[in-house]
Amino acid sequence: MNIEPLGPTELRLMQGLAQEVTALQPELLNGDATVGELAWVWAKDFDALGPFWRHRLWFVDGRLAAWGWACLPYRVPRGDGTTLEAETANLTWQTHPERAALLGEILHWYDDVANGADRLLTLQSADVEAQAIAAANGYAFDAEAGGDDGSWVQFNTRELTDVPSPQLPEGFRFLTAADVSTADAVKAHRDAWDRSRFNETAFERVRRTWPYRPDLNVLIAAPDGTLAATAIIWLDEKTRTAEFEPVGTHRDFRRRGLGTALQLHGMHLAKAAGAARMLVACRGAPAHPAARALYYGVGFRPISRDLPQVKKGR
Repeated sequence: MNIEPLGPTELRLMQGLAQEVTALQPELLNGDATVGELAWVWAKDFDALGPFWRHRLWFVDGRLAAWGWACLPYRVPRGDGTTLEAETANLTWQTHPERAALLGEILHWYDDVANGADRLLTLQSADVEAQAIAAANGYAFDAEAGGDDGSWVQFNTRELTDVPSPQLPEGFRFLTAADVSTADAVKAHRDAWDRSRFNETAFERVRRTWPYRPDLNVLIAAPDGTLAATAIIWLDEKTRTAEFEPVGTHRDFRRRGLGTALQLHGMHLAKAAGAARMLVACRGAPAHPAARALYYGVGFRPISRDLPQVKKGR
């Protein structure tokens, strides 16, 4: 067990494995284990949730072959007088496609660090071997989280060919994070995501985390100067893959086509920077169609979906 903080060196190794899986079998890439998702979650949550994280890396012949990153049950203040809490442990993980059996070792380690708590993890629908290993270790499909109105996520991709030109309403304009202050960039995110804990300290950590680029942190300004939409594009030059995470529109500017325009603009920027394909994750349940429809509308198609799993504690 490693109770040392999950630092940038370990994170970069984990992202390196994500690069390998992206190149070899992207349908086996866990949605929380992409280059961009790892960067975003680690950077934004480090200060608040870092004390509840545990991690372990598995090496074979000197190369990273698998890793596990567990978040233990927690209770932390939101900053608005309320608290954010989780009563279960949650595991993010990844194995190299040629080392899939290491998931069994990850799950044994997870049992130890969870210390009797209920345990959650997600598998990919395409990862049949992982499904068998999880079942053999006492995990079962979480019908509530994985059902038609559940919180499960699907993973989508799009080749960067035939990308339409974005169309903005009159008076709106595209910006990048280089054009706005840290405070304004943070406010844009919080205006798009209700009850977000994102703050300037977290954003500064995001900006220091590979492969963040301010020219690929895109925004839309309304005629009155309000930042009406925001997205970060994480570009992996090695695999020529870029990922949207997060994408959000100000609550007062929704249903005006800004999300579509921002994505199309972002795809053009990513392509100009060397990307050949885009990735994005979204909620996939039939009861939550809005994000899925938005991404389908700009050409994304699903390649896999989460299969949430649960194992009851002692």
